[in-house]
Amino acid sequence: MTLQQEIVGNAMQMAVVSLQPGQTVYCEAGKFLFKTTNVTMETRLGGPSGGGGRQSQPGGSGSGGMGGLLRQAMGTAMQAGQRALAGESLAFQYFTTQGGEGTVGFAGVLPGEMRALELDGTRAWFAEKDAFVAAESTVDFGIAFQGGRTGRSGGEGFVLEKFTGRGTVIIAGAGNFIDLNPADFGGRVEVDTGCVVAFEEGIHYGVQRVGGLNRQGVMNAVFGGEGLSLATLEGNGRVILQSLTIESLANALKKAQGGDKQGPTGGLFSTNAQ
Repeated sequence: MTLQQEIVGNAMQMAVVSLQPGQTVYCEAGKFLFKTTNVTMETRLGGPSGGGGRQSQPGGSGSGGMGGLLRQAMGTAMQAGQRALAGESLAFQYFTTQGGEGTVGFAGVLPGEMRALELDGTRAWFAEKDAFVAAESTVDFGIAFQGGRTGRSGGEGFVLEKFTGRGTVIIAGAGNFIDLNPADFGGRVEVDTGCVVAFEEGIHYGVQRVGGLNRQGVMNAVFGGEGLSLATLEGNGRVILQSLTIESLANALKKAQGGDKQGPTGGLFSTNAQ
């Protein structure tokens, strides 16, 4: 059953979801806005991939008395531990309608756009940290760690949210969205690391140094405002970018409050000290 949803608004969008009997949608804690009275709300530590969204059937592999409960508890604890390491919220809120159609509203935490992604079970989607807003209970939420050099250099790219399964997942970002496919631009695009919102499985995400260790490379890093790294996206698949980065928004707010930490040139002279 397809999730009926409508994304409304302009500068600060929200998703209004119409739940049919038997449907369940879950969101990250803090993304819920409103609901009708016939929709029940339950907060759990586990997401669907950790046993929090699927109920075990009697006699199925998820049952088994104390052993089944122990496996489920360990799965939930492992998932909660991953989310804690990633700096994500530990809890999910689940919404189910009772006695007819119900309505639930969700939103992101920054001024910007939202997007509903439809998963058909063949390709996963990856998203930046905090992009997740809500999803059907048939969609599994996980954490993907970008290891080694890529994660340490890329900042925002170290931890990604991963969505698998079938159904609708709703994400949010800052500013306006642009959809593109690297295959339409020679197979590769380079973007600010904070501009990446989400991309399909099959897209290779990496981080590269801005320029070489020469005069122009130093100029790019010191005065260009991008620091030392750019994100690279390669392959054939859908990519969603955002026009506003969290860092630029934070710097603008600090400047408006008389606490500009960016310095006169940006780049390596920029500091984020509180």
